[in-house]
Amino acid sequence: MGAPKRHRSTRDEEKLTAKQRKTGKHGVDDSVSPRSDIAGNDKDHEEPSEDAGEDDYDVISDSDEEAMSVANNQTLSDASSNSNFDNHLSYKLVSTEVDSLLKRKWKYTWKVPTINMSNCHWRGTGECINKDLETNSLSVLKPRLYKHWLESCKASGSSESHQSKLRPFLSMCSSYCDIMHYNKKPFYLKGLEEDSNIMDAYLLHSLNHVFKSKDLMVKNERKLAKNQGSVECKSVDDDDAYRDRGFTRPKILLLLPLAGIMRRVVKRLIKLTPTKHKAIVEDLERFCEEFGSGRSEDKDEDDDIENSKLKTSGKPADFQALFGRGDDNNDHFMIGIKYTNRGMKLYGDFYTSDIIIASPLGLITKIGEAEGQKEKDVDYLSSIEILIIDHADVMLMQNWSHVNTVVEQLNKLPSKQHGTDVMRIRPWYLDGHARFYRQTLILGSHTNPEMNALFNQHCLNYQGKVKLECTYKGVLPKILIQARQIYERFDIESIVEADNARLKYFSEKIFPKIKDSIQDGVMIFASSYFEYVRLRNYLKSQSASVCLFGEYIKRNEISHVRGEFFRGEKKIMLYTERAHFYYRYKIRGVKNLIVYSLPEREEFYPQIINFLEESDNMNCRVLFSRLDNLRLERIVGTTAAKRMINSDKGVFVFA
Repeated sequence: MGAPKRHRSTRDEEKLTAKQRKTGKHGVDDSVSPRSDIAGNDKDHEEPSEDAGEDDYDVISDSDEEAMSVANNQTLSDASSNSNFDNHLSYKLVSTEVDSLLKRKWKYTWKVPTINMSNCHWRGTGECINKDLETNSLSVLKPRLYKHWLESCKASGSSESHQSKLRPFLSMCSSYCDIMHYNKKPFYLKGLEEDSNIMDAYLLHSLNHVFKSKDLMVKNERKLAKNQGSVECKSVDDDDAYRDRGFTRPKILLLLPLAGIMRRVVKRLIKLTPTKHKAIVEDLERFCEEFGSGRSEDKDEDDDIENSKLKTSGKPADFQALFGRGDDNNDHFMIGIKYTNRGMKLYGDFYTSDIIIASPLGLITKIGEAEGQKEKDVDYLSSIEILIIDHADVMLMQNWSHVNTVVEQLNKLPSKQHGTDVMRIRPWYLDGHARFYRQTLILGSHTNPEMNALFNQHCLNYQGKVKLECTYKGVLPKILIQARQIYERFDIESIVEADNARLKYFSEKIFPKIKDSIQDGVMIFASSYFEYVRLRNYLKSQSASVCLFGEYIKRNEISHVRGEFFRGEKKIMLYTERAHFYYRYKIRGVKNLIVYSLPEREEFYPQIINFLEESDNMNCRVLFSRLDNLRLERIVGTTAAKRMINSDKGVFVFA
């Protein structure tokens, strides 16, 4: 299996209480705020309209049937969901609120404990969205969607525990605030149940948003048809109630890093879609041929396949689960999903799709084509109302700048009209305020400065922000050998000088000892490609005997490089975190380990240290600065990390 191709880069209004005026719903420091307290195929030559067509909607909408259900005293109510959906999209921002949001000064004013994660808690801006996250749990869903989900859980044998664990996050999603959850245990690291709960929650939320948007447009189309030619119809232009759409149809953008993960999500999306909306799933056969059937996600089959592979492969279990299939590592894909009165269509034209699922690289390619060819555009990104970035930690192993570029491209004014009735477009789209209404979910197993920057600088939702904060025990107990780990802190004067300070410390304190020693088997581990390049150039300038094992190594060179190092023909091996992520080879012959920069993924740290199992002295030196706190606490634990960052001493030993 080859590593996937990756591109390189350098890197409506109501009065508020006095308290609300002081804080602001969105948590921005705002002295005056009137905010109320409320809970694939890209055919560029086509310009389809978002206006309702007979192919897109049923004669009897879900809202009609749900009204009948209430009339018949059925217990499930849609009032909570309507409140969140309608209030969020009908709210009118005023200029002072926009100015406050643009200042990006977020005040996290509340904290609530998480459920099933004793080491974490939620923190948010503005008013606490829900002090008890179990409240208003599944009542946020449309009755048809909720009923189908229950039937799906029963059919798959899901326990009550699965349902109860899904409710808090779904309730949080329905608040329409921005969310950053960076302690999600992924399915490939024995976190299948937790990952599935989070995935079900955001897929249900997305489907709920799509179906409610459709219901609103159907309702308004009927009113307009009924009142056609009347005085009421002539006043439509001045009635915001009929402004129910954006510039283009797509409302949900789901960014995923790999095709294997995308296949898993699409399969689950189909299962969660009510039967009425998936009587026919067009192009399903094509999807299965291109990305695989996804049958391995069935519990029993998944266990059998995983066990059979592990018997014949030296790769660890998480690698097998993430890259086990032939095309799972494909990071270039993009498909549109459209819901009609006949069912759902995969590979829909992007302008007529409701949901777009893509990899960052897939979208970057489309953006690049639009910039280079005038007849092409990416206006289908102009009306995204929910952005979901799942497995963001894996994207860090690709090219995070692609994610930034995609997010910056969202909610821009389109270059063409694309057949949409301008009189039906919501005012805040026309005002260029769509980004303040977009909800963004960033989900991953850990965070880093780049993810935090995206959340703080590009997620400007007026509803506010919620993020997870955690304490860590560290991963040192997972080291299988008695390795002596010497952590050395180097001082920095500014963030700008951090990289130079690291290289200077290495060249003055570490490398001279390596150069003067006759010992071979020295591995230097670097986390980023940028650090790898700087080290490579420095070592070559010192005429060091070095072999290179980076993420862009050719597959036919791997055995040669490993052999040279093992036999001592090359004294030093320069090894990167991404190379470890995509290849996961066991490197033999490591006698001395230098961790130039701590890995982003904490599970890699014990694996790298365990490379020393054949060494006689088992010594390891680790460089870190105060800017490495996020990585450090995941590895040594939150308590130890605070001590190491704040201590007057600069050297710390773990054995």
